[in-house]
Amino acid sequence: MVRARPVREGEECPLAGVVDRVPRGWEHGLPSEMRGVVGMGSDIRAVTWTGDGLRLIDQTVLPGRFEHCEVRDTASLVDAIRRLVVRGAPALGVAGAFGVAIAMAEAERKGWDETERDEAIERVRSARPTAVNLAAGVDRVVPLIPKGVDAVIAEAQALLEEDVRGNRAIGRAGADWILARSGDRPLRVLTHCNAGALATAGWGTALGVIRELHERGRLQLVYADETRPLLQGSRLTAWELEQAGIPYRVQVDGAAASTILRGLVDVAVIGADRIAANGDTANKIGSLAVALACADAGIPFVVAAPRSTIDLAMPSGGQIPIEERAPGEVLAWSGASIAPDAADAFNPAFDVTPARLVTALVTETGVLEVSAGDTPATHPDPSKPNH
Repeated sequence: MVRARPVREGEECPLAGVVDRVPRGWEHGLPSEMRGVVGMGSDIRAVTWTGDGLRLIDQTVLPGRFEHCEVRDTASLVDAIRRLVVRGAPALGVAGAFGVAIAMAEAERKGWDETERDEAIERVRSARPTAVNLAAGVDRVVPLIPKGVDAVIAEAQALLEEDVRGNRAIGRAGADWILARSGDRPLRVLTHCNAGALATAGWGTALGVIRELHERGRLQLVYADETRPLLQGSRLTAWELEQAGIPYRVQVDGAAASTILRGLVDVAVIGADRIAANGDTANKIGSLAVALACADAGIPFVVAAPRSTIDLAMPSGGQIPIEERAPGEVLAWSGASIAPDAADAFNPAFDVTPARLVTALVTETGVLEVSAGDTPATHPDPSKPNH
């Protein structure tokens, strides 16, 4: 049963709305009590507009519990973004766009002037620096502020629906490209972090490609890297694969290169948080190691992401800001220290894979074979896909 109440202003999301513990292995799809958080068939919706705020699946407590929170003020939204209650570049873009509407309503409620309202919007926009979609989502709707909050909400909803349609197109294009090059047979796929429905407006990017292969009967097994330190692979990707009935194995990040070089993987598919004009790709820390192993093994390393993740103003990956997160994420787990008390930690959230290691970039408009020289800079017009 859903027991939802709005987050009090400034309150952390886990205290908001709670859904009773959901058992693993839903053989018949999502249970009825969760239908309010899904859309487009039985797909999970990480971000939903409720009419006066956002409903977010709390991704920090999966898979043990399924909880959501309803956010109606910008402080709670910024907190949710920074603590990864909502995460994944496309999902952040949608949350950012709706966040402008939240800021407008909050300004009216609290009597803010335009400067205070705009400062709140900027706090949402800059809550995570690496994922370009967050800022892009905000920037898309800000010009509509003079037309009123309904116009902003309508444009944010349009962005959400575009992302779902685009993700389906990414899945089809990615599956077509992979099968054309790897052979029309069941494949073994490795993925890193989570680029599924939880990280997007629905269906997923990298996981969308995997789901498409599964629907075509061309998927043998998925290796899901656990993705330290917050385990988005073992907690989130494995959870999504289980709900979809897709065979998978969770492995520690350090095993990925060996798994690839032993010949146990046919292709690696990941998502992205920002892609530079030259094709350099920022994604969850550990992605670069997977790309290096794929290059050595001679198998494709595929990036699946919407065009909105491409930052043509960023010439190369050297200019992409890399978020560094709290040392405690590395030095402790569930409140228990796992390192000496005096230890410090280096905790970059992302790394940058050079374009020369990216075999293909799959977007909703087609495929760019980046390592062969087909980069976003050479094909900036989304109406003219390459493949």
